[in-house]
Amino acid sequence: MERGIFHQRLKNGVLLFDGGIGTQLQERGLGIGVAPESWNIEHPDWVREIHRSYVDAGAEALTTNSFGGSRFKLEKGGFGDRVVEINSAAASLAREAAGTGTWVAGSVGPTGEFLEPLGTVHPDQMKEAFRIQVKALIDGGADLIIIETMTALDEIVLAIQAARDVGDFPIIASMTFDPTKQGYRTMMGVDIPTAVRTLQEEGADAVGSNCGNGIDDFIHIVGEIRAVTDRFIVAEANAGIPELQDGKTVYRETPEMMSSKLPKLLDAGATIVGGCCGTTPEHIRQFRDVIDRHGI
Repeated sequence: MERGIFHQRLKNGVLLFDGGIGTQLQERGLGIGVAPESWNIEHPDWVREIHRSYVDAGAEALTTNSFGGSRFKLEKGGFGDRVVEINSAAASLAREAAGTGTWVAGSVGPTGEFLEPLGTVHPDQMKEAFRIQVKALIDGGADLIIIETMTALDEIVLAIQAARDVGDFPIIASMTFDPTKQGYRTMMGVDIPTAVRTLQEEGADAVGSNCGNGIDDFIHIVGEIRAVTDRFIVAEANAGIPELQDGKTVYRETPEMMSSKLPKLLDAGATIVGGCCGTTPEHIRQFRDVIDRHGI
């Protein structure tokens, strides 16, 4: 997709993404320790069905089931030699569900590794892993790339650079911020102004945050992002902080609760909204209702 088309769409109003993928797979039997991305080739019908449920709910962009699709992540699950196959399948399944009226965003998440000298991975190795993943997603049918849930600035920069090496499509860059005594920071200590400035300099078409917190925190996070940029802002909150209840992870922010606060999130400056962990097609359906009702 041309970046200009993406920009023009966002100038015309809020773009609604889908909700959680991993938690939806868990509801369908994904076991603990199993790579969610493996279901793209082992249980494609389930993955396709999840995507279709989000299209039916009114999502305008689907996120591929490829969050942990880098070589580093897939190797841990025994799929390190199937990176291209798994990521290509992820994009193809979303493309099939999307049809012609919905965009497909190739999801790229953290590798789980640290760069030298803190870790053992050379920057060139990490960048190449991202490049291979992104190319497979684009070749499989993705319209754009969303680099998400990042906490390390050097890692997300390499991911953006790798994506730009592949092509001139839209890139969304999203980091996860948590409340601290010093304000919102990523797990690696990156503050919002530093993150936004760096992601803009690297050429991200939209910047923002996803995961980690419920919608109340995201209203504040988006407000702080908007204070330092005029770029398009993505905001994808969890359905609250995950809690363990009777051995099962639960998320307590209901579709009604989150959708009631969506106008505040949009007023804070969000231009791309959706859901992260724990959100469901019903969350997105109610988001759609709010957006349509307010004509935004």
